[in-house]
Amino acid sequence: MEPIITLVIYIHAALGGIGLLTGIGSMAVKKGSKLHKRLGNIFSYSMITSCVLILPIAWLPNHESLFLFLISLFTIYLILSGRQALTFKLRSKQKASTLDLVISSTMFIFSLFMLGYGLYGLFTPVEDHILLMIFGGLGVFLTSRNFALYKNFKTQKKAWLLAHLTYMIGGLISAVTAFIVAGLKLWTLAAWVLPSVIGTIFIIYWRRKTEGKIGSKKTA
Repeated sequence: MEPIITLVIYIHAALGGIGLLTGIGSMAVKKGSKLHKRLGNIFSYSMITSCVLILPIAWLPNHESLFLFLISLFTIYLILSGRQALTFKLRSKQKASTLDLVISSTMFIFSLFMLGYGLYGLFTPVEDHILLMIFGGLGVFLTSRNFALYKNFKTQKKAWLLAHLTYMIGGLISAVTAFIVAGLKLWTLAAWVLPSVIGTIFIIYWRRKTEGKIGSKKTA
């Protein structure tokens, strides 16, 4: 059994590496180009497969890792949400699909559990309760934004593009964090927080740049 687990871990790491490189590449090339789309697809499929493979292993004896489970779950959610945002522009009726609601609702419920369990850790010993609170709170915030997007989608110009941008960069942030913490073995608060801080600044920059282009087209 152990050799199989080891093989799966190596495949997980290899796919994560491919995802990290193609994710950075997709951000570096022209948005909307064929190369951007191809790199984005490789990034998405590599990261989702890598994360799905590691989810059950993160609960096996001698391989328990709350970090791997949380970061994998969040990466799957972010990438799925980012890809789903692209489908909005192709729909005759721009409204949330059943899949949209299932993805966001599932993550919302799980995030509430993480947040509650993390808060419980303030009063009794719970391993990594701070991480649980951070990921739980972030999950509640992001899924709440998704529900708001679904409700007011028609009134938001190019909302699909902004949502795609935000969630895909978020998925890349997760990949970078996983590489620093798990790959480089830097299990520090800075290693956890710094990629998210830099990534958030990057998201704000691209959102403002995109919103500026949308505004210019509207007034042209």
